Amino acid sequence: MHQRKQPFGLRLAIGAAVTGLFLLVAGAPAQAAPHSAPVAASPERAVSSGPAKTADLGGKKFVIATDTTFAPFEFREGGELVGIDMDLLNAIAEKQNFEVEVQSLGFQAAVSAVTSGQADGVIAGMSITDERKQTFDFSDPYFDSGIQMAVAENSDVKGYEDLKGKTVVAKGGSEGESEAKKLAEEYDFTVKALDQSTSLIESVKNGSAAAVFDDYPVLKYGIAQGNGLKVVTDKIPGGQYGFAVAKGQNADLLGAFDEGLAELKADGTYDEILAKYLGEDDASEGAKGEAPEALDLGGKKFTIATDTTFAPFEFRKGGELVGIDMDILNHIAEEENFQVDIQSLGFQAAVSAVTSGQADGVIAGMSITDERKQTFDFSDPYFDSGVQMAVPENSDVKGYEDLAGQTVVAKGGSEGEAEAKKLAEEYDFTVKALDQSTSLIESVKNGSAAAVFDDYPVLAYGIEQGNGLKVVTDKIPGGQYGFAVAKGQNADLLEAFNNGLARMQADGTYDKILASYLGEGASGSGGGEPAAKPGFFQLLTDSMPALGQGLWNTVRITVTSFVIALALGLVFGFMKISTSRILRGIASTFVAIFRGTPVLVWAFLFYFGLPQLTGATGNIFWAGVATLALNAGAYLTEIVRGGLQAVDPGQMEAARSLGLGWGKSMQRVVVPQAVKISTPAIINQFVITLKDSSLLLTIGYAELLYQAQQIYAANYRTTEMLIIVGIMYFVVITLLTWVANIVDKKVNK
Repeated sequence: MHQRKQPFGLRLAIGAAVTGLFLLVAGAPAQAAPHSAPVAASPERAVSSGPAKTADLGGKKFVIATDTTFAPFEFREGGELVGIDMDLLNAIAEKQNFEVEVQSLGFQAAVSAVTSGQADGVIAGMSITDERKQTFDFSDPYFDSGIQMAVAENSDVKGYEDLKGKTVVAKGGSEGESEAKKLAEEYDFTVKALDQSTSLIESVKNGSAAAVFDDYPVLKYGIAQGNGLKVVTDKIPGGQYGFAVAKGQNADLLGAFDEGLAELKADGTYDEILAKYLGEDDASEGAKGEAPEALDLGGKKFTIATDTTFAPFEFRKGGELVGIDMDILNHIAEEENFQVDIQSLGFQAAVSAVTSGQADGVIAGMSITDERKQTFDFSDPYFDSGVQMAVPENSDVKGYEDLAGQTVVAKGGSEGEAEAKKLAEEYDFTVKALDQSTSLIESVKNGSAAAVFDDYPVLAYGIEQGNGLKVVTDKIPGGQYGFAVAKGQNADLLEAFNNGLARMQADGTYDKILASYLGEGASGSGGGEPAAKPGFFQLLTDSMPALGQGLWNTVRITVTSFVIALALGLVFGFMKISTSRILRGIASTFVAIFRGTPVLVWAFLFYFGLPQLTGATGNIFWAGVATLALNAGAYLTEIVRGGLQAVDPGQMEAARSLGLGWGKSMQRVVVPQAVKISTPAIINQFVITLKDSSLLLTIGYAELLYQAQQIYAANYRTTEMLIIVGIMYFVVITLLTWVANIVDKKVNK
């Protein structure tokens, strides 16, 4: 262990003090309480990107700041600084070929040292929080903490219910204090905040406090050292610890730490280090957490919205919706005793479904962001993502430096787009945003883009399915995915999800699910060998059950909509030629509104907007029918009007001169001729309505094109699937047109 040199330490202390004063005045994130400031995200086992290719920093030396006493993470033993943090740091430094000079400064001084440039990084049991992310870039989490309550060994307190009227202590500003305050009102006790862990222990031992709330590894280590306490509660899931550097600085050090951490986890060194300080029985708690008891929601049923195509998180396989998200959700539902009705709508539609009350929750690879937290309550994170760049298998692009003057693609509004834009100026390339992962892949394959930036598991899965790409960069650490409910709603569902997730992580089910889709290493490095592709006719055979169902749904909603539209067209068509100004005005308004606005606007309004306004539950079929019927009805109104007005006025005059009234003249003379004139245009409108039904995929209606998207999102056979669907549309439209023409000839001969 490298010891601090006094001259440097003096300069560092002065710099840290000045910076700390500035941060105090400015209210910067560094003022968050040490080690375990409250965070929205409770613990989740970090999803490693797997053991990447070991970096070699050529023996470069970095100054790393740390705390002075935060056992078992950093403390002195025999004059040497040891602990979980120190052992991890030194092991990673050795593997990644760099040196560290560790400066033991105290938490706030360590944080200030990094922000002032006096140190390159900080490792000090530092919780990863959204606030701190404004100032620091964090590594992948290396420890999942949590809160427990401890009492004196001879205490009669066995749980929270025994604390009534008593005082407990916790470190000021910590998660321990936060959790204690949450429980204080329910169990009628008082919370007192202190500064140091040693003060907490002494307060309990001397009887001035009945119990202490603190990070579980700190309590466990202290008890193992004989501090006279005992733990009497289960662990309350807490935050995640990370290694940090100043934002935008020392990216090579951060990357090396992540790679080294992944290697330590892969070769067992990580578990050995935890076991050394926490004991064999508790070695995995920092990675997987402790399993709570299952909840029981009594079989209650919830509607859960999801995306349509985001493999490997949600996609269709053999007509069934599968993926990481689906497997996690279904397992949790079974364990926590509730039912789920999955609505596969597409990401934006799924989000809208929750905000409009059409769905109780959404799980769709949804990144947890501060902006979204204004609208949603999120679960504990269930996946740590990251961004990689992929290129065609035969491409000469080997890294960002080869992109000068070229165009790359990324999904609009995604982390991939954000990361690409950060790199674009430095490496002189252009970023183009697209809507779907499959569109990104096709753009790269057809040469319109040199590379794609996307979430690493999405790229890894696609490559494994044989999409023709290869990954050429390391993973850029990204955001965390969470399950979400509307803010302030469905708290029981959110609690059950968190509870079930913790149980899955503790019993290994979580890791098995990831491995089933990403491979044992979940490496995100491009996966293994691409899967063998079935031939075109095999693809057609495999796809027909789903496509057949989609075709039936397309025809069903088209016919239903068109019958209603025809009725509307007749009514408003006659109103358009009425002598009443009011009736003409009503008909003209109807036509202007529904012919002058996009179909998609009405689809979203009928399925999401109206239920939100009325409180009624939306029905996707009838929302689609209303959309198509009103749109087609507006056009048919003009077709009917045009047909009626195209009949020679002399026909009406002749009929009236023969003694027929206006109604009989219209029925027997004018309308039959108008029908004959209008039939070709009506048939044409029917065909247009059938094709417009494909737009309903945006609200999750399972028509033909929707089913095709489900299939090619999983197998990446986009071109072939679109050809198959195009042929099916052509055949169906040709047959229906042929039938309509036969009817026309029979009726209008």
